[in-house]
Amino acid sequence: MIMSDLTSHLRSQGRAALRDLSYRFDTDPEALRGMLELLERKGRVRKLPGGTPCSGCSSCDPVAIELYEWVD
Repeated sequence: MIMSDLTSHLRSQGRAALRDLSYRFDTDPEALRGMLELLERKGRVRKLPGGTPCSGCSSCDPVAIELYEWVD
C-alpha cells in the first residue's frame, strides 16, 4: 500500500477507523498510524477524540475506536 491509496480511501469515505483501515489494506496498524500522523501534520486528516461514534454498528466500545477524518 502506498500513501496515495490511503489518501484516496479517506477522501472518498470521509472518516475511517484505524482497525478498518488495517483490514482493508492488510497493513499493521502501527505502520498506518505513522502514515496517518504524517497526513495529520500536513493538515489533510485529523484524529477524532476518543469516544467519537463511528456511525457504524453499535456493537463496539466507542472509546476503543481510533477514528481519522479527511479534512477538505
